[in-house]
Amino acid sequence: MSRKNYVFTSESVSEGHPDKLCDRISDAVLDALLTIEPNARVACETFATSSMVVIGGELGLTDPAKLRNMMGHIPQIARDCIRDIGYEQEKFHWNTCHVLNFLHEQSAHIAQGVDTGGAGDQGIMFGYAVDETPDLMPAPIQYAHRILQRLAEARKSGAEPTLRPDAKSQLTLRYEDGLPVEVVQLVLSTQHADESQSSDDIRAIVEPYIREELPEGWLTEKTEWHVNPTGCFVIGGPDGDAGLTGRKIIVDTYGGAAPHGGGAFSGKDPTKVDRSAAYAARYLAKNIVAAGLAHKCTLQISYAIGVARPLSIYVDTHGTGQIDEAAIEAAIPRVMDLTPGGIRTHLGLNRPIYARTAAYGHFGRTPDAEGGFSWERTDLAAALRDAIR
Repeated sequence: MSRKNYVFTSESVSEGHPDKLCDRISDAVLDALLTIEPNARVACETFATSSMVVIGGELGLTDPAKLRNMMGHIPQIARDCIRDIGYEQEKFHWNTCHVLNFLHEQSAHIAQGVDTGGAGDQGIMFGYAVDETPDLMPAPIQYAHRILQRLAEARKSGAEPTLRPDAKSQLTLRYEDGLPVEVVQLVLSTQHADESQSSDDIRAIVEPYIREELPEGWLTEKTEWHVNPTGCFVIGGPDGDAGLTGRKIIVDTYGGAAPHGGGAFSGKDPTKVDRSAAYAARYLAKNIVAAGLAHKCTLQISYAIGVARPLSIYVDTHGTGQIDEAAIEAAIPRVMDLTPGGIRTHLGLNRPIYARTAAYGHFGRTPDAEGGFSWERTDLAAALRDAIR
């Protein structure tokens, strides 16, 4: 029996966090190649520190001339990302930082397994959904994301000119009878422009936006606030702490409320099951919950490099299922082709839709007209119900 009364904590980081900036650059490189060729191969890693960005990894296009031409555009892609995020600091400025490009052609030994339709690597991928929020996401991570998104909007619009790009949030929620009812602890650290601004000054700026995003009644007199608890936070971004692609995998997924297979997402094209199969697992778990088959669902898929079909499918409904998990496991292959190619086709993943995923979570987002966040659709719910009958 699952616990009903407890507290749980998740954190989020803003688009200006050094690791997220690196994720954004890696995914922007991916989008640039997918714009040229839907079957482009990309495994792009980015490192950022004071006044410097280093990009490396593997790229693949069928036309070598197009690949050579794209290499010349990589530094500008990075600068455009940094500018959009908002970095114009003395020691980290989009127009003056050094951008080093060490990308090279994809390994033929990796390509040989993928070219035949197999998975790009071995591994395990998890999906999760729970009906405690409208987006079927765990509440702590979902609202931690929303707080930072709202502050980024206020910063970029000019409404809060003293805020700067680097920020982190953390929510500890109290659950009662299995549902979130109260914020016990709230942590918000945000970079700001003026060294004279105190923690109280920053709280006065951010508190109205936080209250806008959280459900009515969750903030109480008992809620403990920790806003810029160390005091001054003017030195931020890669000038304050180095960043690297793929270091925020729990922020990217479920905030620790569900297992993670270990593979990062950003900078990887959808032949990499680290990314595409994790999206498929979320899609299936969300549709299982949306179909009313369970209130909570964890789903695992496993793959071997060069092998197309998944090696295993595992479903756990945590005691909330309306039918046996084995019946759901048997129904899944009837409604969705879980080969790497089948996933890419079903979810429309061979499109330049990835830079938008780099901050504020890959899950719990709204599907858009360009095909972004297609794995958040619930259009498979009826088919799942029918497949089980």
